[in-house]
Amino acid sequence: MALGSLSVIEKMVASTSLLLHLPISQKHAGDHYGARKLVSRISLSSSVDKAEPRTIRLRAGTVNMEVKLERGERLYLGMDFGTSGARYALIDKEGKIRAEGKREYPLYMSLLQLFECMQACLFSRKSEETIDWIKSWRTTLFGLLEDIPVNLRQAVASISIDGTSATTIIVDSKTGEALCKPFLYNQSCAEALPIVKAIAPANHTVCSGSSTLCKLVAWWSSCDTSKPSAVLLHQADWLLWLLHGKLGVSDYNNALKVGYDPEVESYPMWLLAQPYSSVLPLVIAPGTSIGSMKENISMHYGFPKDCVICTGTTDSIAAFLAARVTQPGKAVTSLGSTLAIKLLSTRRVDDARFGVYSHRLDDKWLVGGASNTGGAVLRQIFTDDQLENLSTQINPANASPLDYYPLVNIGERFPIADPNMEPRLHPRPESDTDYLHGILESIARIEAKGYNLLKELGATPIDEVFTAGGGSKNEKWIKIRERVLGLPVHKAVQAEAAYGAALLAMKGAAE
Repeated sequence: MALGSLSVIEKMVASTSLLLHLPISQKHAGDHYGARKLVSRISLSSSVDKAEPRTIRLRAGTVNMEVKLERGERLYLGMDFGTSGARYALIDKEGKIRAEGKREYPLYMSLLQLFECMQACLFSRKSEETIDWIKSWRTTLFGLLEDIPVNLRQAVASISIDGTSATTIIVDSKTGEALCKPFLYNQSCAEALPIVKAIAPANHTVCSGSSTLCKLVAWWSSCDTSKPSAVLLHQADWLLWLLHGKLGVSDYNNALKVGYDPEVESYPMWLLAQPYSSVLPLVIAPGTSIGSMKENISMHYGFPKDCVICTGTTDSIAAFLAARVTQPGKAVTSLGSTLAIKLLSTRRVDDARFGVYSHRLDDKWLVGGASNTGGAVLRQIFTDDQLENLSTQINPANASPLDYYPLVNIGERFPIADPNMEPRLHPRPESDTDYLHGILESIARIEAKGYNLLKELGATPIDEVFTAGGGSKNEKWIKIRERVLGLPVHKAVQAEAAYGAALLAMKGAAE
């Protein structure tokens, strides 16, 4: 037994003994969302308890700015649900941030799931599948609403949310009850890929094991002969539904990987001919008004009755919108838990062989892809303090001789689409500074390979890169990337996807 695994289990057992003394039964009350504090990030609930969770404070660095509003001033709320946590940004009509904050996801598990997680740690298996993401995301959503300064809530005119691309939730079309565990953004359903390839055009965006369509086909194939009445929602769709109450509405950015064609604004005939097409959601443009916030929620939190809920987008597109990039040839790299690149192009490029796809952005295209490399790898190896201190010792002008492919788990999406790719993080030098330098430079090489691939496939040539996400704060990394890419690299003025979601909310309010 590995000592590292034992320490994890000891912590879990300690958490269990503490939390077993907490009340875990909860009354379902759609018109009430309370709040309480827990010391631990792991919460236990009855595996058969389907109650509405009470909001739990798990905030990290929430900023509430004391501001005075002018009479009649309207504000616009954007929320970003990423891979490890969520943020909100509240902006005015000039784009100034009036308040912002963030929360980590509470990692809910039932008792059975906890012991499965302990077993997974013992045998070095992934424990992500044991987390109740539905409850975690819902709790975080209402926690963020609670975090917004009370004096600003009545001024919120509209809300939009972005979520991780291809994170998929199949729900009952009448009740909204989840019919299975969510399929996460990086989850591959390789068993469904041959079925999808048999019906879709060659190299279509859906021809990837992690595509939303593969996840839908995998779920459909796993059902018995009596198919339930269901609807497919993406993470952002589902979160927005909790606020507006109208099931089955999506946007054409999130719907791209289920097969929706934003160029002609419809699902293709080859997809509509399939028996599971009945599960597909209605698709409209990002930033379009869906309806007003549910009355019970607006009353409880103090939002105006006419607060509009708007369709959202994916997290990387929201980060692109936040950067306010408008010229073809400009690109945005999002350096969060994962790495995503988006290049504004006059030409659409799609090629599932390499995980490349194009999102529509008005009359242009956002061409890019999302890699499984990124900050999550760094967090596995270094603490925040270590990252900050070691980075100061790196000379970004010197190339690292270390050649890694940093991944948290097996599998890559872009610029190489290979579900069996193994992480490569060895050999490890004695110097932690050299090790960090090697990882940062290796991620930069993956980024460069991605942009070179887009050029080879016919996208508008790149001439400048803006950086969003947590990685944008590391100046040494920016210099490394500038050298590796051979292009000017800047930190975006607004580097958080939540800001881009707020801009979509503003767009929806103006309709």
